[in-house]
Amino acid sequence: MEYLKNVKFIKSAFSKNDLLKDGFPIIAIAGKSNVGKSSFINSLANNKNVAKVGNTPGKTRSINYFFVNDSFYIVDLPGYGYSTMSDKERQNINNLTNYFLENTPSISHIFLLVDIRHLPSKEDRQMYDWLEASGKDFSVVLNKADKISNAKQENAIKDIQKFLFTSKDLTVFSSETKKNLDVILNKIYEKTNTTI
Repeated sequence: MEYLKNVKFIKSAFSKNDLLKDGFPIIAIAGKSNVGKSSFINSLANNKNVAKVGNTPGKTRSINYFFVNDSFYIVDLPGYGYSTMSDKERQNINNLTNYFLENTPSISHIFLLVDIRHLPSKEDRQMYDWLEASGKDFSVVLNKADKISNAKQENAIKDIQKFLFTSKDLTVFSSETKKNLDVILNKIYEKTNTTI
């Protein structure tokens, strides 16, 4: 299994003017504030220090760019759902995320992370429906699989598929056990047209 190499944090974008437009392929990571996006990114690089893992969900208020091997970006989108933000701050972040998704033609793939232990939230469902309607290339990753047994994982997959009204394959993942990490990495290399 080949982890992502030379992963460097480049910048945080807090406004439309901060967004990068250099045309490199982008793999975007979306999901709730406490779904484990930073740990997911760190697993891809096999480095716990690439993305900061916060103790308080909802602290990420920017779009964060990580450049991989001078070839493509991993972009961590602000988490949604749980946060101590004011309504105005939340709206600003939603607007920025929407603008990024709608106006970045170099997005090659989007991973939507959902906590396998729970049914998707209202915000998860909205994001899924938006991605489906947009025609963008995306997949759903059921994160934190190490927290439940294999038998419960099978039931969770069916329940989440039913809740999202989807027949898409859902990838079960754990940053602790590295379950299906090779599947995620292969998808990234395929979608960015980069070689391992």
